[in-house]
Amino acid sequence: MTAEAPTAPALSYGRLVPVTVHFDDLDALGLLHNARYPVMVERAWTELWAGHGVRFEGDWAAAGDACNAVRELTISYEAPVTRPGGYAVHLWLDRLGTTGLTYGFRFCSADGATTYAQGTRVLVRLDSGTLRPAPWSEAFRTAGRALLRPTD
Repeated sequence: MTAEAPTAPALSYGRLVPVTVHFDDLDALGLLHNARYPVMVERAWTELWAGHGVRFEGDWAAAGDACNAVRELTISYEAPVTRPGGYAVHLWLDRLGTTGLTYGFRFCSADGATTYAQGTRVLVRLDSGTLRPAPWSEAFRTAGRALLRPTD
């Protein structure tokens, strides 16, 4: 199977987080299984936010901004990943609201130049007691603003 993976412009916004594709992430055809892309994106976000002190350690009441839920996920697969090894996830925010956000992502080559998949995900910050939308903390919003993609 041959497919040309689209190339991306130089990284001018967001963060590039390294990820590893393992042999057991591949399906019977030797392609990265479609369900593994969102898992790797989630792991990249978890690592990025942990660097800002946002993490879940078993207590939802203490989780703060880590207490959130996915409202929507879209992904398009641009070209197949056909071997294990080092790759990256390019992460950024498209929108940072009071209680929700939309982030964009690209699953790409380790240098960010080649895109294999891309998409968006909408998250809603939740109050751990009521599971109703709750505002992001100011510390989270400050970190998030640094990840916002410039608008045209």
